[in-house]
Amino acid sequence: MNIRDLQYAVAVSEFSHFGRAAEACHISQPALSGQIRKLEEHLGVPLFERTNRAVRVTPVGELIIAEARDLLARVEHIEETAKAHLDPLTGTLCLGIIPTIGPYLTPTLLPSIFDGLPDLKLQLHEDLTNVLEQSLLEGRIDAAIVATPPTDPRLTEILLYDEPFWIALPNKHPLAVEDDIDISEIRPEELLLLSDGHCLRDQVLSFCEINEGKSGQVNTQQTSLSTILALVGAGMGVTLVPAISLTGSWVTDFGIAMRREKTGKPMRSVRLIFRASYPRRTLIEKMADIICAILPDTVFPVRR
Repeated sequence: MNIRDLQYAVAVSEFSHFGRAAEACHISQPALSGQIRKLEEHLGVPLFERTNRAVRVTPVGELIIAEARDLLARVEHIEETAKAHLDPLTGTLCLGIIPTIGPYLTPTLLPSIFDGLPDLKLQLHEDLTNVLEQSLLEGRIDAAIVATPPTDPRLTEILLYDEPFWIALPNKHPLAVEDDIDISEIRPEELLLLSDGHCLRDQVLSFCEINEGKSGQVNTQQTSLSTILALVGAGMGVTLVPAISLTGSWVTDFGIAMRREKTGKPMRSVRLIFRASYPRRTLIEKMADIICAILPDTVFPVRR
């Protein structure tokens, strides 16, 4: 048994297909299948249940592959430690980012990273917070920009900026005549929310102090912030948007009025989270500095 065999097993479990796993591992399918069989013979247990239509991980295979993922993450950590000792600002950084930040931050962030870290290769992964945290723990990404504190003690954070929320409403809405709006003036039944799993949904519900079942009449499951805003423009409701999104082109679209929230209570703190054991702390600190340097004046950087 060797590290490569464990990589093959993990790949098959992820793709549930020997052919796609072999392609991802840059090996022929017969060679990969042969190595998996040798691994199973060595361990004395089947890792996969093979049928003509599917490949399923066996119960014992689930346990072994989970251990393999942990081991591979530790191997990667060893390699990263060696690279970080040589030059922490080079190599590859896999950066996760949540969907309510990614489209608005990356257009200005990427040129600044390429300028400030010319020898760094950046890989971006956009997903929900819980998925990004799990990817961090499994070593699939190196850091993530999120809007809630990390939930696992193996993860740590660097605070980046505090961000107020603005109120987006149809131009013909009665409240659109006001310069700023108290969040308590929004009726629960007209509030449009992102789908379950988005931290922004939970934050807005908390800000508005309403129950899940009392939000808008339009079913907004599986929608993005841009779709929510299109519904606002169509007169279907009201929503709260993070200030960084005001840099988006939708702000000038017909039908949407943007107003400041009067109380200042709707606010989120955006942070860069990463594994506490991650050896390239210098790189993470540099990344945090670059992010805070390019922020719009609608948010409040924590790092100066």
